[in-house]
Amino acid sequence: MIWRKKGLIFNPSHYKLPNNCKEFAQSPQVIVFSDFIRVYFSTRATDPSNGKYLSYVAFVDFDLRFEKVLNVSSNTVIPLGNLGCFDEHGIFPMNVLKEDNRILAYTCGWSRRVSVSVETSTGLAISNDNGLTFQKVGTGPIFSSSLNEPFLVGDSFVRNYDDIYHMWYIYGSTWLNETSKEPPARIYKIGHAISIDGYSWKKQESVQIIPDKLGIDECQALPTVIKIGDTYHMYFCYRQATDFRNNPNRGYKLGYAYSKNLQDWVRDDANAGIDNSESGWDAEMMCYPHIFSVEDDIYLLYNGNEFGRHGFGLAILEKN
Repeated sequence: MIWRKKGLIFNPSHYKLPNNCKEFAQSPQVIVFSDFIRVYFSTRATDPSNGKYLSYVAFVDFDLRFEKVLNVSSNTVIPLGNLGCFDEHGIFPMNVLKEDNRILAYTCGWSRRVSVSVETSTGLAISNDNGLTFQKVGTGPIFSSSLNEPFLVGDSFVRNYDDIYHMWYIYGSTWLNETSKEPPARIYKIGHAISIDGYSWKKQESVQIIPDKLGIDECQALPTVIKIGDTYHMYFCYRQATDFRNNPNRGYKLGYAYSKNLQDWVRDDANAGIDNSESGWDAEMMCYPHIFSVEDDIYLLYNGNEFGRHGFGLAILEKN
């Protein structure tokens, strides 16, 4: 895998976004239409009641070569949850899957906790207007914590192969206790589930499909998968559990794995074909990748420094 970086292609601070969002364009995820590409992302507003962030979904439309911005969403794409719901305080990310005349959206809902900072689960919403807006199938999640995965289930990425829906997601393995320097720190790994209808899911319960590189406290997030030839390729991001926000040596980097059967994955970061730049917007961090194809080209969208505060960039796979 050899990638050619195209640079930062979208900075949210240059546009007027709905819900009074001014910063961040995290976890870009695409729907490819016949004459344009829509990129959904999570952006942030400040909760006036407490000064904390709320994550909302917005989108930007590009031409098929990512050379021109055609449109930016002006209205709410999907509302946050009501009081006490799993997505009351944010949706990040939102993975989209086009099927005939509708678009499925697998949302990662965030809700604040008391003893720890957050809990997450996966919801489902459907669009019947080409992705301008989404309506939730219910107020609760379709995929959440369970007996052996008791918290932090989310980051769901769904694709259909051979009439089976496959979901790659993250699940929490533990919370580290608070220290004098940091609040409780979460650790999460990548898992896999299957479905015949996209609604009801069967997990490989507590099966970590990507081995650790940094030790048992490695955090793995946002898997994205594409099939090229007879091989499935996964990109994801990983980091240390603590001291990662301001220490580039412990922050997110991109990882890579491949599989022939969607069950057994070989981690091979050395052949990911992409790494942090020496300087600039993605020098300190690379995170939240999304891999996809447009006509004969394969692209990778990703966030850089400060978890996507300054937007997202693009890379294209060399055809040789």
